[in-house]
Amino acid sequence: MPLEFELCPGRPIGGKHPCFIIAEIGQNHQGDLKIAKEMIKMAKDCGADCAKFQKSELEYKFNKKALERPYTSKNSWGKTYGEHKRHLEFSHDQYRELQKYAAEVGIFFTASGMDEMAVEFLHELDVPFFKVGSGDTNNFPYLEKTAKKGRPMVVSSGMQSMETMRRVYKTVKQHNQNFTILQCTSAYPLEAEDVNLRVIMEYQKEFPDIPIGYSGHESGISISVAAVALGAKVIERHITLDKTWKGSDHEASLIPSELAELVRSVRLVERALGSGIKQMLPCEKACHDKLGKSVVAKVKIPKGTVLTLDMLAVKVAEPMGVPAEDIFQLVGKTVTEELEEDDSVLPEVVDSYGKKAKC
Repeated sequence: MPLEFELCPGRPIGGKHPCFIIAEIGQNHQGDLKIAKEMIKMAKDCGADCAKFQKSELEYKFNKKALERPYTSKNSWGKTYGEHKRHLEFSHDQYRELQKYAAEVGIFFTASGMDEMAVEFLHELDVPFFKVGSGDTNNFPYLEKTAKKGRPMVVSSGMQSMETMRRVYKTVKQHNQNFTILQCTSAYPLEAEDVNLRVIMEYQKEFPDIPIGYSGHESGISISVAAVALGAKVIERHITLDKTWKGSDHEASLIPSELAELVRSVRLVERALGSGIKQMLPCEKACHDKLGKSVVAKVKIPKGTVLTLDMLAVKVAEPMGVPAEDIFQLVGKTVTEELEEDDSVLPEVVDSYGKKAKC
């Protein structure tokens, strides 16, 4: 069984525990604290487990030239990339306010630490787990420092190779046992042909002692639900209040009705996955009693006859006789009573026939 661990206080993941659903607000709040709170409340109302943001200390994430470069995109909030990012970045005090609000509405709160200093702040903030965005997955000094802090980790794997992910697994595992890897493709929006859900199963084989999940950027919910059917124990999806808003993530994000449907569909699929044990279930008894087939006499069979296969047939019969699957066990056995043609062959009229009761 895959490793189980507590990702948030009182909320384990892996094994038979429900899939943990992360509502990724990211920077879809437009730099507006009020909108951010509305999105936290929306995530809670829709049934998500966690509301997640993205925290950067910009001078540690970008060099000066990157921050000073002109940014003229339709999604820009400033003349330079630095001005754009500063508009979208909440302060430490604002993060504390958001964390407090999330606690008030009853949803877990965390953020992706987009650089080492952001991780330091989130550690100080006492978030339940660290999210490693795909851009830092191959940043091994960052991974090692983050893993050493001892908090559970959720690691996305966009833009990475399996060889790199093996290194990631070994690096984190050396310092921290409690982490999960998410299959992810870093494109916004993501086309179905590029999702590569089969990687989930490859990760399950490569890393059998950790839970595996999925971070999706596709339109709609069907692919994310399919990921759960393949065994994803964590699902992360971006959310928005309006897909037409300024920002590159909104188009690939879920509006409230979609997030609510995702949660409902995931929980439905989890119920449908079952135990994996194939057996007749109590809910099938009515159908079995009405239409289940059993063995009947194909011809008149005198008392004392040794049965051969050509004497027997399988039909829906009243009363129900020997189960159809046991017809070959009757060959060579003696009937202790006379049977008319089309009579049910009951267990008690066949000498030495016996079968353990089904579970």
